[in-house]
Amino acid sequence: MRPVRVDTDSIELGVSGTIARNSPCPKVQEGVVVKGNILLGILLGLFIVPAAASAGSFPPSETVLPATTRAWLSISDPQGFRASFDRTQYGQLLKDPVMKPFVESFREQLKNAGKQRLGKLGLTLEDLEKIPGGELALAAIEPTPGVLVSVLLVDTTDNEAETTALIEWITQRLIEQKATKLVDAAANAAGQTTFQLPPEPNAAVGSQRQVSFALAPSALVVGDNAAMVAQVLGTLKQGRKDNLSTLPAFQAMTARCGKQVPASADPLRWFVDPLGYAKVYQAANPPREKRKGPDYVAILGRQGFDAVKGAGGVVFFDDGSYEARHHTMVYAPPLEGRQPFAADRFDLAAQMMQFPNADSIVPPPWVPREVSSWVAMQWDLANAFNSAESLVDDVVGEKGVFDDVIASLKEDPDGPQIDVEQDLVACLGKRISVISDYATPIGTDSERLVIAIEATDPEKVAATVAKSMATDPDMQKIESGNHVIWEMIDRSSAIPKLEIETPGGAIAHADGGDEDDDAHRRRNRLREREEKLLPHSAVTVAHGHLLIASHRDFLERVLAANGGAESLASAPDYASVTVEMKRLFPSVTAMRSFGRAEESVRPTYEMLRQGSMPKSKSMMGQLLNGLLGDGKEGSVRTQKIDGSLLPDFELIRRYFGTVGLGMETVPEGWYLAGLALPRSQQEPEVARRPVTPVGR
Repeated sequence: MRPVRVDTDSIELGVSGTIARNSPCPKVQEGVVVKGNILLGILLGLFIVPAAASAGSFPPSETVLPATTRAWLSISDPQGFRASFDRTQYGQLLKDPVMKPFVESFREQLKNAGKQRLGKLGLTLEDLEKIPGGELALAAIEPTPGVLVSVLLVDTTDNEAETTALIEWITQRLIEQKATKLVDAAANAAGQTTFQLPPEPNAAVGSQRQVSFALAPSALVVGDNAAMVAQVLGTLKQGRKDNLSTLPAFQAMTARCGKQVPASADPLRWFVDPLGYAKVYQAANPPREKRKGPDYVAILGRQGFDAVKGAGGVVFFDDGSYEARHHTMVYAPPLEGRQPFAADRFDLAAQMMQFPNADSIVPPPWVPREVSSWVAMQWDLANAFNSAESLVDDVVGEKGVFDDVIASLKEDPDGPQIDVEQDLVACLGKRISVISDYATPIGTDSERLVIAIEATDPEKVAATVAKSMATDPDMQKIESGNHVIWEMIDRSSAIPKLEIETPGGAIAHADGGDEDDDAHRRRNRLREREEKLLPHSAVTVAHGHLLIASHRDFLERVLAANGGAESLASAPDYASVTVEMKRLFPSVTAMRSFGRAEESVRPTYEMLRQGSMPKSKSMMGQLLNGLLGDGKEGSVRTQKIDGSLLPDFELIRRYFGTVGLGMETVPEGWYLAGLALPRSQQEPEVARRPVTPVGR
């Protein structure tokens, strides 16, 4: 039997990963970037405990845990869940002998990490190997404002002897760590034991660490707060009225996603209050060193994004039709008195979240057949632009920055003199597509990306782009067939000069005074906030779209696509996914995607194998560096996962099929569903990309 391998980062969460203290994004370890839930499934398959199913020794955990639960993960039948995973090609991948060295090494890495991360609960991951006999649930709870506690709830049916032995071992280990057993006659009589741990080095004065555990008939409750463990213990028989399942967000998730689970499936269920969890995690874990930059969690709250009340769903494997399937509900009902699909359903910058449904979302004929992935979504860009002012000002920390920069782009004699709203935004449609691929041989700069934004007036957009780019000394004009491409040279930057900034940086106009200096200072402050995610940007207008690429060679491939048999829409594997996605979304959608798992996973896989992920210049690589690094300029982080024992990718690529994802805007938020098809239903091989990057 294998231990539960849930990476809980100090078990202070209910879902994998942590929220960076000054970041809106979850912390992610290399290789755990879920592309169509492929890697998530593989990791779950590695470390979920097989255990005997039971009728349950306590009510469903969502009726036992309080309504102040901010994150929750539950597997009702770990044995069934693992068995279903083993039947998939991902399960077979992990059993392949070529993967054995890495699998054993990776388990050891997590085992060592687990000793540190679960240590505050007196547990290691392998301790949980033999005890689950039914539901296993993990929760992060906010019992009082700003306090975050964790609870692990395990149904130990038929494994009571193993559980008792585990408790004795934990007790001995805590004593060896010089933990102090607290005397509480009532708690001890109820089967609860609490230890006070010595303070951690450099811990704040007065900070306390506890490990509390309680044995009930066929149940184990473990937590880092004695009062919360006692609460859960007291509600195990009958549940509680103010429980997690009473939250409207949880009920919406259950209503949308629960009915999608076949009776024969054994799902993993999850729920999180995104902003609520991020806020309490910040409050409970103040940084030892103050990080520079804006506090995005606070900004999102001020800007109305707390309209998202919760997100949750189900994940299951081998349901008879698919390798994997997942359903997610993001609960964001309109504010009181607002209409569900209205542009003003939310306040301030949250009004950006306007994703109108469309009758059909398919790849245009110029999307090359052999790409790794394609995704397209509906987004009301005009509404997003009109809602951006308060967000930009809040991020920069100065009111009026957005308006000032927009005005300077139009009026500054040294700038492009364009009206961003009328010359650009008003000429764009509501369809945005992202095409991804990679160049070989795979290295730190291999990943390729093209962002395509629908243009309702392509000629005017092209003129605006030319006028903007011509004033920038870092852009060069290139003729490519019948197209004009503007490519970044010399320096790295974000998407060039279509941003709200003035070419020329801080060089004020010769006739300018203090007002001009102030305007340039504001523009510089805004520019300092930009993430340099596309260091080799190339821009053009073609195929009725504004095309923004990470690299010119990939942009030229898109420009050269002739449609027909060479287009993605004609590929058999795309057609197979489309048929199945139509079953999940029979009418309208706001987003659709298609991906070849082997091609989507391979760049990250090779970077891990080479130990080069921290040096990756891809958008994901830079995002990981920002989240996992020390924040110091020029600092290169250490790769968290040792991938040196991974086999040659050609030996395992047969285990990867195709994936699809869709999203529908619904009155109470957004409903998403995705699936994975096995390789046996797929085209055996697709045409290859250029062997070496062009012009690099």
